[in-house]
Amino acid sequence: MCGRFSITLPTDAMAQLFDAQPDNDLPDVPNYNVCPTNNIHVITGGDAGQRRLSSMRWGFLPHWYKKTNDGPLLINARAETIAEKPAFREAVRQRRALVVTTGFYEWTKTEDGARDPWFMTTSGGGACVMAAVWQNWTGPDGEALRSVALVTTAANQTMARIHHRMPVILAPEDWPLWLGEAGHGAATLMRAAPDDKLEVFRVDRAVNSNRASGPQLIAPI
Repeated sequence: MCGRFSITLPTDAMAQLFDAQPDNDLPDVPNYNVCPTNNIHVITGGDAGQRRLSSMRWGFLPHWYKKTNDGPLLINARAETIAEKPAFREAVRQRRALVVTTGFYEWTKTEDGARDPWFMTTSGGGACVMAAVWQNWTGPDGEALRSVALVTTAANQTMARIHHRMPVILAPEDWPLWLGEAGHGAATLMRAAPDDKLEVFRVDRAVNSNRASGPQLIAPI
């Protein structure tokens, strides 16, 4: 799964990386401790091939939710069942997106029950770009939100020693297919990244708090 991540890439660099038009309401960067229900940076395809860099709520809202907390918080969608689940099956066909991060956190437990945080980032640096699906949602009172969930799959060997799930991480050559710009076949991308794609290291337990902030959170220990 993926329950928290960091983003340090400046907005203009994100827009340039994805050749995307940035919206005006993007979240502040850097953010070393992005949590569920935060607004996050999302890249979508658009008419005439124009990509957009937008802000969306991390926590997918199915159309039948009457309020944002009307059901489970859907921050992740499993690749194995995404095409069958009522919440996601239309989105995975029509509304796929990319979420840009620096890397993501996962935890293991010690024998005494303490939680040790780990940080996963791309080997050699660079953006860690995750597959996602998104949805427009409108509540009964007219509240309108765009929401997004990350797509996860079974872990590769590198990740499996930390957790049995991982986000679907996409290479630049796969972005057009996932965004629907290069025809059909996006389902073939919902697989684990190669074992050498990720660098994994321990970080300080300060990140166990969702209120923690600062670059020290992603520093190896």
